[in-house]
Amino acid sequence: MEMEKLIADLKVQIIEQLNLQEVKPEDIGDDAPLFKEGLGLDSIDALELIVLLQQHYGIRVANPDDGPRIFQSVRTIAQFITEQKAAQA
Repeated sequence: MEMEKLIADLKVQIIEQLNLQEVKPEDIGDDAPLFKEGLGLDSIDALELIVLLQQHYGIRVANPDDGPRIFQSVRTIAQFITEQKAAQA
């Protein structure tokens, strides 16, 4: 899957998964932080993002210590998905 398309899809999925009614996909920067700054997500939102990866991409986050690296931005999530899909192929 092309990275830019994946990033665009992820933004829509994040908004839907987290019910961010006031946020539009274009409001989320590809490299903007998702937690604290940026969208201001919290630990509950992190769990929702893990569910999103499982439901939409069939990917599990095996090591919780990887969470901060994976969920740093939309681009890092997309990179993680791409890496996991390549490893599964």
